[in-house]
Amino acid sequence: MREYKVLSPTAILGYGFPEESFQAGLERSPDLIAVDAGSTDPGPYYLGAGVSFTDRMAVKRDLELMIEAGLAGKIPVVIGTAGGCGAAAHVSWNKEIILELAREKGWHFSLAVIHAEVSKETVWQAWRQNRISPLHPAPRLTEEDINAAVRIVAQMGPEPVMSALEQGAQVVLAGRAYDPAVFCAGALLQGYDKGLAIHMGKILECGAIAASPGSGSDCLLGILQQDSFLVEPLNPIRACTTTSVAAHTLYEKTNPYLLPGPGGVLDLRQTTFTQVTSRTVRVAGSKFVPGESYAVKLEGVKRVGYRTVSVAGCRDPIMIEQIDHIVEAVRERVKDNFKQYGYQYFLHFNIYGRNGVMGSLEPKPKGNPHELGIIIEAVAETQELANTICSFARSTMLHYGYPGRLATAGNLAFPYSPSDFKAGAVYNFNIYHLMQVDDPLSLFPIEIIQAGR
Repeated sequence: MREYKVLSPTAILGYGFPEESFQAGLERSPDLIAVDAGSTDPGPYYLGAGVSFTDRMAVKRDLELMIEAGLAGKIPVVIGTAGGCGAAAHVSWNKEIILELAREKGWHFSLAVIHAEVSKETVWQAWRQNRISPLHPAPRLTEEDINAAVRIVAQMGPEPVMSALEQGAQVVLAGRAYDPAVFCAGALLQGYDKGLAIHMGKILECGAIAASPGSGSDCLLGILQQDSFLVEPLNPIRACTTTSVAAHTLYEKTNPYLLPGPGGVLDLRQTTFTQVTSRTVRVAGSKFVPGESYAVKLEGVKRVGYRTVSVAGCRDPIMIEQIDHIVEAVRERVKDNFKQYGYQYFLHFNIYGRNGVMGSLEPKPKGNPHELGIIIEAVAETQELANTICSFARSTMLHYGYPGRLATAGNLAFPYSPSDFKAGAVYNFNIYHLMQVDDPLSLFPIEIIQAGR
C-alpha cells in the first residue's frame, strides 16, 4: 500500500502560514490539503451570533493559496467547521468567500457544501425517542433547553466528507465537523486503517502546534502508511519530537488513552511514538473501536442577556489593600440604588493582579501587587439595563470613599474613552449532548455547486 500524504497548512483557517512552509509541503506531493476552520474554544457567542471569530481578509488569503495549489495539483481541498462554528450562517459566509475567489481568479471547480445545522424539530424527535444523552458535566436535556436554543449544530464524522469526495468535489466546505474528520476522510476512502487515519488527523488538526517550537500558524505534513504514520513540520526551524507529538495527542482529552468521536472510540493504549529523524516522529498501534451505536455531538446555545464592560486600572496602595471590601461595598451600593425596580442582573469584578485569571482556584491567593487591572462586567436582560448597571458600578467605584483615601479626583484610571463598552448579546452553551443516529449521513445534506460558472 502506497503512502497517503495530508498537508495541514495551519491550526485554524485564517490564522495564516508561511508561504515557504506551504510550498515545501506541496513539493512533497500531498494527496489532500485539509484545514480545520473552527472551534468551541472562543466560547458560545460566535455560534449564537452567527459570526466568525476569524477575520474575513485573513481567511480569504489562506483559501486563495490553498485552493489555487489544490486546483493546480489536482489535490482535493477540505475545510471543516466552516466559519468558525459550522452553522448555516457560518457556512454561507465561508462559501461566499470561496465563490468570490472563484470569480476573481477565473477558477472553475466542483464545490461540495456539507451542512451541519440541525432543526429543533429534529432534536425534539430524537429527544422524545430517548436518543439523546448528556456529555459530562451537562445535565439531561429538557424541552425548555431545545426551545431556548438559538442555533444547534451536529458534529459530523468523516462519512459526509467521504461522500463529497466520492462525488468528485475538488473543494469540500463542511459545517461543524469532528476535528480529525476532514484530515482522515480521503485516507479512509483509500482503505487505510481507521485508527491510524483518525489519530493522524488528531495530530494534524492544529498544524505545527504538534512541533517544537509549536505554532498555530505553520504547516505540518502527515504521511500515512500501512501500519503507522509519520508527522513532520515543513518549516526548518521546527521539529516533531516524541514529546511534542505525544503531548498533542493528549490535547483536549479527559482520558489519556481513549478519545471518543462519532461512531466509536480511538484507543491509544498500545500507541507508540518513535523518533525516526531529528524532525520526524512515527506513530503506531492506535486502534479505532466502533461503538454499539453511532452518535454525534450536538452543540447549542441560548441567549442569556446583554453585556457591558468597563476596563480600569488602580495604583493606589491604600485602595489595593482594601479592594475586596471596596468591591463588596460597590455591589451593595448598586443593589440598594435600584432595589425598588427589581432588576435582574449579573455584576462581576475581575481583579487582575489579585487572582484575576484563576479566581478561587488560585494556588497562591496572597500577594502584594503595586497595581491592579479591574474589569467591571454587567449582564442583564436588555442592553440598556446592562449599560445602566455597569455605568453605576463604574462611577461608584471611581468615587468610592474608602478609609485612608486622600485624593478626591477619582480612584481609577481608564485607558479608553468611552470607558464603557457595549458588548452586545451574551450566550451560554445549553446543549452539549450526544444524539444517536441510524445513518452517519442523515443530518448532513450535501450541496454540489459548480463554482465559477
